[in-house]
Amino acid sequence: MRRERRVGPGPEDAAVRGAGHEGPRVAGLLLAAGGGRRLGGRPKALLPHGERLLVEHAAAVLRAGGCEVVYVVLGAAREQVRRQARLPGCVLVDNPEWAAGMGGSLHRGLTALRDAGTDADAALVSLVDQPGIGAAAVARVRAACRSSASLAAAAYGGRRGHPVLLGADHWAGVADSARADSGARGYLRARAGQLTLVECADVADPADIDTPEDLHRLEGPPSAG
Repeated sequence: MRRERRVGPGPEDAAVRGAGHEGPRVAGLLLAAGGGRRLGGRPKALLPHGERLLVEHAAAVLRAGGCEVVYVVLGAAREQVRRQARLPGCVLVDNPEWAAGMGGSLHRGLTALRDAGTDADAALVSLVDQPGIGAAAVARVRAACRSSASLAAAAYGGRRGHPVLLGADHWAGVADSARADSGARGYLRARAGQLTLVECADVADPADIDTPEDLHRLEGPPSAG
């Protein structure tokens, strides 16, 4: 069976790359549509994190990690997010069918990128409810982009996680296969031999926020970004 390639920390960790990075262009794609059903219906994008909303923090992390532009997919309370969140330089994409699962948000985000005619070589996909993933992990995965054919993902102890880098050649295929909560999982599994795993456990914590017991993860200082 073909296995994912694994790479470890690279020189980009010494100085997180910003928007002036030369080489392949990478757009950020932030999935922030969740309604927080297990949080009592509190939309995750609007959760406070430090002095910002969680969606503001997550978008800033993508920019600080080297994404030239950030597309943000909104769903639950999207009009409220638009009014309250400060997201300069971001492209906001609505997913009215957000309750069906993350796959629909990924589909809409990739479709928006493709329809916009962006010159990005890849999209770096992250989730709004993982505040422990900062700019260092974003930059590390971003550095795995070599061309529009690239596929890469952060790994934590060898286990695939987010962020995930999807070369533009894969956008249509991922968008067509994204279903419910599966996102790109099936697409990546079928192409394990093409996927580079980038170990990030030393710079990030992939724990997410799903229940009230997880809210303590928002109490500490925000991760770099």
